Amino acid sequence: MTTMINVPETAAKGEIVEVKVLISHPMETGFRIGMDGARVPRDILHALVATYNGVEVYRVDIRPSVSANPFFAFHLRAEESGEVVIAWTNETGQTFAETRPITVT
Repeated sequence: MTTMINVPETAAKGEIVEVKVLISHPMETGFRIGMDGARVPRDILHALVATYNGVEVYRVDIRPSVSANPFFAFHLRAEESGEVVIAWTNETGQTFAETRPITVT
């Protein structure tokens, strides 16, 4: 699974910055029929959570109607240097996370 997470490397104290997340994922609903005539197994993401220095700043519950390779964007106010952690949970309950630093000047 490939992800692209864009968090500004630096920001001024109090600046509102945009965070962008693109997750390469098929988002299979379990209803599609494959080339072999069998249903393609359900495989969707269920949740995406973002924290900034340990405080939750964004959460979305993901439904099967979300397209493949979902893209999310949100804003946060940069108050101090630290880390933005993006975590997402898949169909089997596995959680994956990636961390991006942000330096506040």
